[in-house]
Amino acid sequence: MEHSHENDCHPTQQGAGYDTVGSIATNVADGFTMVAVGDLILSRPLTKGNHPGFDDIVKILREADATFGNMETNIFDIRSFKGSPEAEYGGAYHVSLPELGPDLKAMGFNLVSYANNHTLDWGVEGMRETCRVLDQSGIICAGVGENLAQAGAARFLETARGRVALLSFATTFEPMARACDPAGEAPGRPGLNSLRLGQTVLVSPEQLESLREIRDDLPDTEPGYQDPGLVVLAGTRYQAGEKAGYSFKPDPRDVAGILRNLRRGKQFSDFCIATNHGHEPGNWDQNPPDYERAFAHDLIDAGADAYVVHGPHQLRGVEIYKGRPIFYSLGNFFYDDLRTPVGADMFAAYGKDPVRDTDAEVTVDEETKGYPTPDGFVGALAQPIFYESIIVVSRFEQNHLAELRLYPIELGYSKRFANRGVPRLAVGQQAKAILERMQKLSQPFGTVIAIENDIGVIGLKAGSSL
Repeated sequence: MEHSHENDCHPTQQGAGYDTVGSIATNVADGFTMVAVGDLILSRPLTKGNHPGFDDIVKILREADATFGNMETNIFDIRSFKGSPEAEYGGAYHVSLPELGPDLKAMGFNLVSYANNHTLDWGVEGMRETCRVLDQSGIICAGVGENLAQAGAARFLETARGRVALLSFATTFEPMARACDPAGEAPGRPGLNSLRLGQTVLVSPEQLESLREIRDDLPDTEPGYQDPGLVVLAGTRYQAGEKAGYSFKPDPRDVAGILRNLRRGKQFSDFCIATNHGHEPGNWDQNPPDYERAFAHDLIDAGADAYVVHGPHQLRGVEIYKGRPIFYSLGNFFYDDLRTPVGADMFAAYGKDPVRDTDAEVTVDEETKGYPTPDGFVGALAQPIFYESIIVVSRFEQNHLAELRLYPIELGYSKRFANRGVPRLAVGQQAKAILERMQKLSQPFGTVIAIENDIGVIGLKAGSSL
């Protein structure tokens, strides 16, 4: 493998925590390409099925050195599975057949993240079986493990143009899914690599004062010990803001661990991908949460060559920071959500009877109403915007990002339930609408996207530091 020699000197990088151990510079051979897509939500192998236009998608996936997606389903055979559906699950029980592993490999996928709100839908047993299938299929999987050290570690892919590291974490996850390390005699806990976020609801000063009065009238509160600019009511934090919304603050311990593991991953690789599964502030929002842009820049400064976000099920903007791409959400890539079996808790959440009603009827209800919460249902996904997305191809020359190509895709929203969710290239007016949406979403980041023959193009000059 031939590399440019301009990055071989390994200069000291105080701000990124580097010394002579390694450099934060990209170190791949010319022509290195990364394909990135969003959520892989599917229940079956697809390459041998009758899915018009899917072969064109597979061709794009196979041509890259590194092809990445978020593994948002669990893989096992229910006939031999020893686990059970968890009472605490990610809003739906995602499951697929074991044949999915080899099929994803045949499509071209060689890197997947697995830290998300569905990781433990089927318990630790489901997580372990999914990892086993992916390992046997030759797909690198990151973000989970038998303890936090394993879940947080980067995993590595060998390619002809460089060694690729993948570091995966999640900001949206079920509380019991969080991995931990041993402490004294207590063993570690299997699970996912988490980035915990503290959430504050922003309200007007007048609304904050009303909430303070309500808090002070309730028993068992101690207003004298409260921050005057903060009201905590029924476990929710409120502060005054310029407009109503949500604000998030990452846990500094989790941030420190992620940055350390990112630095370690880059020291052992030529190209490092950091990836997060986060729904914040909600699936309804086309903008990233308020913490994420600064955090994304910190990841790039620490050595990430790309930062990929997934989770909101719809597109968000693209930013180029110091010549590295940041994708604030790539939406759904597969949404073939023919999940079966469905756990009893999900039947109950939608008022269904597993003797009378079917798994598909529960899933359709969930798509229409959204995920169950203590206050009702949120996040209904039965809308066309959740069935439109992009494939991003990033090409590097002389260790600099040379070009991004954005291929718009559509997932068959208008089709019957059993045939939705398999991507094909969007064309004509639909392609134009998807790419124009990306132009608008990326404009706040200073990113210019040209549209050429139904493809979005972001061109960069060698050495550009946009």
